[in-house]
This record gives sequence, C-alpha cells and structure tokens, in this order.
Amino acid sequence: MSSETASHLRVVVTHYGGPDALEVVEEPRPEPKAGEARVRVLAAGVSLPDVMAREGIHPETPAVPFTPGWDLVGVVDRLGAGIAGIEPGQVVAAMPIHGAYAGWVCLPQEELVPVPAGVDAAEAVCLVLNYITAYQMMHRSAKVRRGGRALIHGAAGGVGTALLQLGRLAGLELYGTCSSRGASVVTALGGTPIDYQHQDFVEEIHRLAGDGVDVVFDHIGGAHLWHSRKALRPGGKVVGYGLISSIRGEGALTSSRPGRRRRFRGAARFALYIAAGSLLPGRKRVVPYSIQTLKRLKPAWFRHDLITLLDLLQQRKIEPIIAQRFPLADARRAQELLANGGVTGKIVLVGEGARSEPS
Repeated sequence: MSSETASHLRVVVTHYGGPDALEVVEEPRPEPKAGEARVRVLAAGVSLPDVMAREGIHPETPAVPFTPGWDLVGVVDRLGAGIAGIEPGQVVAAMPIHGAYAGWVCLPQEELVPVPAGVDAAEAVCLVLNYITAYQMMHRSAKVRRGGRALIHGAAGGVGTALLQLGRLAGLELYGTCSSRGASVVTALGGTPIDYQHQDFVEEIHRLAGDGVDVVFDHIGGAHLWHSRKALRPGGKVVGYGLISSIRGEGALTSSRPGRRRRFRGAARFALYIAAGSLLPGRKRVVPYSIQTLKRLKPAWFRHDLITLLDLLQQRKIEPIIAQRFPLADARRAQELLANGGVTGKIVLVGEGARSEPS
C-alpha cells in the first residue's frame, strides 16, 4: 500500500469463535480527537488474552465487531487539539487492551509512554504486557526477596521467559515447567527445567528444593492452582494470572463453548481457591493478579514499571525473546500458532514500514 494513500489495514473480530473470526479490512486512517494522538503502529503483541477475547471468554472482551490487540509500540504521527509535551515522530508504547492490530490507532495522551531512541520496537512491545505482568507479579504481588525460590509455569513462553530474566536479576533460585523442547531455553535463562509432560512438578520441586518454593507463578488456572499450592513452602504464595485451561479445554471455559456469558465461571472458581488457600493451615496463599485491574487502580505504577523495564532493555539487562514476526495481514496465522502452544517467547505483528525479520 502506498504511503500516499490515507488508508490502513485493521484486523476485526467479526464473531466470537476460531481463527476464521479474524478479518483484515482496509479503511481510512482514523483522525485523532481532542486529547488524542494518532500513532503509526510499528509492533503489536500477539497474546493469549487476544485469543480469549476472540473466543469471547476474556473478562475484557468487547462486543463484536472489535479489533484485538493489547499492546503496541509506534510512532506519533498526528496530534489532536489540546496535546502538549509530545511531538510527532516520538516513539511510544501503550496498552490499549484492544485495538492494537491496526496500521494506525488514536489513543489518549495519558496512555502513551515514551520509548528510548534506538530500541527495537518488537522487543519493546514485549515489555508492555509480558514483562510488566512478570515484574508486577514478582515485585508487587509476591514481593520476592533475593535468595528466594520461584516456580514458573510455562517458563519458555512470553511471560515465562520474562519471569526468568527478571528473577535472575532479582537473585532468585528459579525452576520452570516446560516441554522438553523448551528445556534449553529455561536452562539458558538460569532456571532448572521440569518437563511437565513426563514429570509431576510437585514431586520434582520437593526433590530439588526440599520444603518447596516461596512463590509459584501460575497462568493455567482452574484446579492447577491447587496443585501449584502443594509446591509451596510454608508462607508461600501462588500468584494466579490466567485461565489457559479455558482455551485448552480443561476448565469451565472452553473454546468449544464460546461466549461472554461463560467467562465468569472460571473467575468464580478462582475466587474459591483464593478463599480456601487463606483458610487452610500452612500459610500458603493463592492470590490473583490482573494487569488491567492494577493499571486502572494504580496507573502511576504501570507507567513507572514500564519506564523501569525500558531502561533495563536499553541497557541490555533484559533481552526479550521474539518467537516470530508476522506482518499485520497474517494475524490469523499468528494467533493459530500461539493457540497451538509450544511457542518460545512472544509473537509480534509488525506494521507497515517495520521489518518483518530482525536484521
């Protein structure tokens, strides 16, 4: 598409369901309203919440039709009335929750966080959802201490690799469940891999770490939270941050039964585990984490934590793993790859003019 045209591509979820629900449309570029900046998207993350929203089972699912995409990095292109302190050409990051799968988006100025010069947009977008989730769970929910032990489920994935890198910086003893093909990545990032397909992680943790770990990061949800609790030492926490069982077909929410009315069953079960964990002996708690809830309650924390992470990225103290870069028009293929499981790192959609593969 010529840069002279005033159109762009946007991905739309036309109905709740499988990958066929994603449609790519070409339409005029949006115009910023007062207080908004128009941003040309350089990179948008592909996340499991995007897939769950497409299925209609995520708490943040909009009514159809909608454009998915939680996180983006782009270049400010045009300013609406009343904008000050930001200029066209500034690279910014944002977490709009939906809308990032597009060539151009308009966002309120307060949503935009400056990105340091020279940072790769695809790496930077990994920080917005995955690394902030990892950082806040580790330092704001679990309040980890140097020398503590952590078990990370899905340790080779986008949030898992972020937890490993940040855990190593925090001086933690790290263990991670993964498939056999993800073991080398977990080891390279400083963790001890546990093959969830052939080993019971609770037995392995107690074999390797004696009385257990101080924190378990669990993105699976459902009954898995309770099993994770068994890996804790007294006083430990399970931080639950997802309901992957709802996609895999193991819990109350399954992709075979899409629809927003279904999504609250998993949350109710989650609440039950939280309450039970607080009442049972052993001082082993199950606590929830939601990046969007914390962002709404403490927006200054989100901004502070993202700036902190961008600084770590610029210093190369963290190095996000990008599983694959797809052009925006291949969003369906990107989501299919993610939903099939086994992805190491994060899948990123790249916008017009951005490179599809790293140099």
